[in-house]
Amino acid sequence: MSDTSTRARRPFARGLPLAAPLRLGRPSDTWFKPALSVVVASAVPHLALLATGQLDLVMYTMAGSLCALYGHALPYARRARTVAGVVLSMSAGLATALVTASLTHSTAVLVAVGALLAAAQKVLCDATRIGPPGHVILTFVSSAALFAPQRLGQVPAHLALTLAAGAVAWLVCVGPALIRREGPERRAVARALEAAADCAADPGPRTRNGAAAAVHAAWQCLLVSGRPTPVRRSLERLVAHAEETLAVPPPDPDRLRARAALVRTRGPVPEPPPGPGTADALYGIDAERAALRASGGRRAARRTLVRSLGPGSHLLPVAARTLIGCALAGYLCAALGVGRPYWAIVTAASLYQANVTLTWNRALQRTLGNLLGVLVFAAVLPLSRTGPLALVLCCLFFSFAAEALITRNYWLGSVAVTPMALLVLEFGGSHPAGELIGDRVLDTVLGALAGFLAATLVTNRRAAGRVERALEATARARTEAETAYAAPSAELDRARRALTASLVELREAGDTAAGEWWQRALPEQELLAAEQAGHRTLAATAQRLGPAALAPE
Repeated sequence: MSDTSTRARRPFARGLPLAAPLRLGRPSDTWFKPALSVVVASAVPHLALLATGQLDLVMYTMAGSLCALYGHALPYARRARTVAGVVLSMSAGLATALVTASLTHSTAVLVAVGALLAAAQKVLCDATRIGPPGHVILTFVSSAALFAPQRLGQVPAHLALTLAAGAVAWLVCVGPALIRREGPERRAVARALEAAADCAADPGPRTRNGAAAAVHAAWQCLLVSGRPTPVRRSLERLVAHAEETLAVPPPDPDRLRARAALVRTRGPVPEPPPGPGTADALYGIDAERAALRASGGRRAARRTLVRSLGPGSHLLPVAARTLIGCALAGYLCAALGVGRPYWAIVTAASLYQANVTLTWNRALQRTLGNLLGVLVFAAVLPLSRTGPLALVLCCLFFSFAAEALITRNYWLGSVAVTPMALLVLEFGGSHPAGELIGDRVLDTVLGALAGFLAATLVTNRRAAGRVERALEATARARTEAETAYAAPSAELDRARRALTASLVELREAGDTAAGEWWQRALPEQELLAAEQAGHRTLAATAQRLGPAALAPE
């Protein structure tokens, strides 16, 4: 008989990987969407400024154009609101930076404001789960604006340029809805089918958790996509089918992959074989969609967001790391006489991930990418100085290349981001190449060192507490699912989705805590047992096998 007692592990400072963070992965299946979007959204204002001879204002229009990088995984109804929120958040951060820059030239004050903005943007993006590129773009724009010469009377006109470019970015992001209204939902469902096929072909904790997360993401995508259409109804049936295959793996996983391939095309959505839980799932998602649209559902969503930002939030230690690391990086570079300490602030801000191990990975990736990027900048600088149009085209090229490469690995994308950021300075006038390269190398190294130092010194003991809360939530969700077994179909389906969401949160909390330093011991066996029990309950309720199937093994 195996020993099932809890063996806790206390993860203090541990070995950090060197090669693994630099390995290239497969590109995202939608890498071209943000890449093309940001090019189109940037080209319109860039060419307009080029035609009017005002390329020195590119920094302000670029702030709005970069908003086109957000929201591409969301259905269009949600994407419209999300990108609008990003544009307003970008404008608010820029306004704060511009007003501060116009009122003071004190480097100490500017660095402090930049660090505060970076921490606030990090918390806001993590709380809303905005997704890539997260807070980094917001911090890049606001930090650069802090150190740009500014008069108070110029601020309204500069903000108007940002809002105008942001409106173009919004149209670029939402415009494809006129061509393929259910495109994001199709991709989310295709990922769920592919994950279910991987789980069927190679059953195990990793593939099972991945499939549960993909199915949960597909349900959430369909839930917020708007009113049901015939295509969305067919997609909901496919997600229900994928969920059922997690309980009873199909003999031929390739059929799931074939359906996923058809879902990604522009043709009709394939119909899955009828399943015992499909009608329940469709009825349940309709009831849940109606509850979310009701005033009570919206209030509950707002309360959840407020709690995630409250005093006990697990996001606050990461915010503290961001604040301290950015301030330390900025002051250190200023003390060494670097003229652009905002590069160090942005470097430090870009490092902070969910835990220390992931932050280390990002520090390696950022440093390597930036150092290679300055070499690319040195090579392309003579070409960019042949004329204003050449400079605009170089910036657009690197904007596309950054998004095309960054999904393979962050360092590879940074090789393109670095020359683009350096070329932006050329719109305001030529600078000595040696000075730009030297400052960027120094800022990168100091920013990475200061940022990682803050990550190691500011402890995140709340990571273990988040695991404990996730365990309790999973236990409650499992009990409710078992209780709802004999309840009406809508109630059972909502309970099953709540259990799936709790398992996804449990895995995320466990992975985050596993890479954290200086914290309480982790109940690894309890985590594993909770996941196994939760997946057994999901399997039983998916088939309505009866109470006997819910008994622990």
